[in-house]
Amino acid sequence: MAETPFCMVLTTINSQEGCQTIISRLLSAQLVACIQTFPINSHYRWEGEICTDQEILLLMKTQSRHYQAVELAIREVHCYEVPQIIQIPVTDGFQAYLHWIETVTQHPEEQG
Repeated sequence: MAETPFCMVLTTINSQEGCQTIISRLLSAQLVACIQTFPINSHYRWEGEICTDQEILLLMKTQSRHYQAVELAIREVHCYEVPQIIQIPVTDGFQAYLHWIETVTQHPEEQG
């Protein structure tokens, strides 16, 4: 599959404190342009049991080339043994918005 220039990254976490840690880390490092959070109920199988938990879903927008760094940054602070970290390619979008994502996720040395 060909890589698209932009993507969304999804993760879930079980606490507001953990959520804020991820948000601060990723925005401060300019790895993501935007993070939206949503309260959700998750239903899943874990170690042979059916589980239901209240969680926070984080939906992040970034450049695809930053995905590995985003994943690593989340894994370094996430409390789950196997956190959900999923990349979803963005195949198209409002060009001004995509340009904004590109602009705010450039590191200072990349800015011309």
